[in-house]
Amino acid sequence: MEYPQNHRRIVEELTTGKFILSRDKHFEELVQKEEFYAEFFKVSFDYILNITTEYAFLISKETDENMSRDISIFFAIFCYELDKQGKNFLDGLQYAEYSFEEINILFDNSSYIDLIQSNKQLKDAEARRRLIFSTMARKNIIEKVNEDRFYFTPAYKVFTEFAKVLSNQRSLEESVEE
Repeated sequence: MEYPQNHRRIVEELTTGKFILSRDKHFEELVQKEEFYAEFFKVSFDYILNITTEYAFLISKETDENMSRDISIFFAIFCYELDKQGKNFLDGLQYAEYSFEEINILFDNSSYIDLIQSNKQLKDAEARRRLIFSTMARKNIIEKVNEDRFYFTPAYKVFTEFAKVLSNQRSLEESVEE
């Protein structure tokens, strides 16, 4: 069987949890061969391929993936703290660049300090540095500007959409209980 040109790269990146961004050369190939890849990932791994105009990623029904949970908690706290400062967190996610020091100040002064300290990925400055500059960079969630500065890629939207779904679900459950 003949596979598309960047098949190995596409499969390796997606199956390791990396987002393929629209600016990546092989994104266009993935889009052009969407039907092939959707079937390939479903048959081979029972994964669902999700492609937007900005990024692509895989969804698995069977996962015990703590990393996604920790990144979701990071975004929830980060957005809450930006909002508390009167900043538009969506603009901050989409257009701003951050230093690691700014992130640390937000997290160290957060009203969710108990949650932060109980989470291995967020508990202290070094853990947050690894989460942001190692894990999130490797997964294409952030783009490093230098060793201390970064900005979020469009992949942040997966986590904010997830938070929105959870929030809507919770609101619906609360209204049913009343």
